[in-house]
Formats: sequence, structure tokens, C-alpha cells
Amino acid sequence: MKTVREILHKKGNNVYSISPNQKIFEALQVMAEKEVGALLVMEGESLVGIISERDYARKVALEGKSSRESLVREIMSPNVIYVEIDTTTDECMALMINKKIRHLPVFDKGKLAGVISIGDVVNAIIDEKEFEIDQLVRYITDSRR
Repeated sequence: MKTVREILHKKGNNVYSISPNQKIFEALQVMAEKEVGALLVMEGESLVGIISERDYARKVALEGKSSRESLVREIMSPNVIYVEIDTTTDECMALMINKKIRHLPVFDKGKLAGVISIGDVVNAIIDEKEFEIDQLVRYITDSRR
């Protein structure tokens, strides 16, 4: 079973973040530039929240706030759910489904090691299943000879 470590090894461990005191519009610019759906909200080395496109849609656009005036801290999700680097893809998928989240910060021995998305987890699970199917096909084919 694949782990988060393997996902990060394949995708890299880039972490895109923003300060809670920056404007929401700046967060949207970074997300667009980096082509990501969420940013970690950091104060120095401390993770204090996460801001996503969903936060913007529900807490700014629908409430009539101004993204150019309002701060990230006003709409970020402060209770960040995260995983450890040796968490399995199945555990990540269950957590993301149960908590209705799409991004998970990853920690390794208390240090931020990266971020994974639901797309990363789905791709890893698909790769794993394709490998299993290939192995079963080979086994069946070889046993018929």
C-alpha cells in the first residue's frame, strides 16, 4: 500500500503559503499562479490555517466581502487536518471523504514536509490498482501455460 511519502517523492514537496495578514486577493493570485486550489496559512514556521478556493467562494463571494480589502485570517480554516508522512493512501482518502476536505498538509517528525491533494491521492490509488491488476493478469496468463 502506498504512503504519503511515495506521493511526495513523485510530485515533490513544494509548499505554497501566505500570511494570515495578507489580502485574500493576494491569496487568489498565488493560487492562480501556482495552479493550486489551496494555500497553507503560515506565521513564521507555524501552520495557523489553510485557505482554499472553496473558502473564497463561500466566505467572500457569497457574503459580499471584498477580496481586495479583507484579510486571509478572516476566511481561513484555522483547524487544519493533517497527516504524517507514513500515512497510507487509503487512510488519506478516508480522512478526506469523512472530513470533506481536498488538501492535507504532511508532517514528518513535527516538520512540514509538503501538501497533498485529493487528486494526488486518487492518482496514487489508481496507480496501485493498475499495478495489482497487471500482476493478476500476469499470474493468470503464466498459470495457463
